[in-house]
Amino acid sequence: MRGRPVAVVLLSGGLDSCVSAAVARQDYHLALCHANYSQRTVAQELSAFRAQAAFFDTILVLEADLSFLGKIGGSSLTDLHQAVPTEDTEPAGIPSTYVPFRNSLLLATAAAWAEVLGAEAIFIGANVLDNPGYPDCRPEYFEAFNRVIHLGTRPETRIEIKTPLIDLDKAGIVRLGLELKAPLELTWSCYIDSEKACGRCSSCVLRLRGFAAAGVLDPIPYR
Repeated sequence: MRGRPVAVVLLSGGLDSCVSAAVARQDYHLALCHANYSQRTVAQELSAFRAQAAFFDTILVLEADLSFLGKIGGSSLTDLHQAVPTEDTEPAGIPSTYVPFRNSLLLATAAAWAEVLGAEAIFIGANVLDNPGYPDCRPEYFEAFNRVIHLGTRPETRIEIKTPLIDLDKAGIVRLGLELKAPLELTWSCYIDSEKACGRCSSCVLRLRGFAAAGVLDPIPYR
C-alpha cells in the first residue's frame, strides 16, 4: 500500500456508498467497513458489500456488528412492526426510516479502525438532497463530528470525514458512478425486499428516478 494514504469507506452495499468508494479509490487505498444494524435486508446488503469489496480488490475489510440497534428500535428499517413508507405515505419531517444515531455509531466505528490503520480519511456516501429530514446527513453534522474525531484521538492522528456526494441529487450520483466505472449492478437500495427490489419504498423510488433522470436503465431486478 505504498505511495497512497488509506481511507476507510463506510460501504453499506447501496448505490451512494458504492459511488463514494469509487471516488475514494482515485486517491486512496481502500479499507471497506460494513455494518449489520438489524436492518430488514441485512443479508442482501452484506452480499452486495462483499461483491463490491471483491470488485474493488481490497484486502482491508471490516464487517461490524451493530445489531443492538435492532433491539433499540425506533426505525421502520429495524422494527418489523412499523411499515416502511412508500412514495405515497412518506411524511414530512424526519422519516420513519431514520435509524436513531446510526451515522454517529458508523462514524465512530470507522474512526476507531482508521486510527489503528493510520488512515487519513473516512468516506461516507451521505447526501442532504435525498435525505433532508435526516439530522445526521447535514454538512454541519459532519463538521461537528470531524471535531469529535480530532478531540477523541491521539494527538498525531489526522482523520478527516469526506462527503463527496453531499450536494448531489440521485441522478448526479448515478452519472458520477458511471463516469468512475463503479459497479452499480452490484448495489442494493431496497428497504424491504432482498430478491427483487420492491420499486415502491422511498429508497427504490429515489433510485429509479435517479437512473431515469440520468438516462440509463437501473441494472438491478425489480418486482
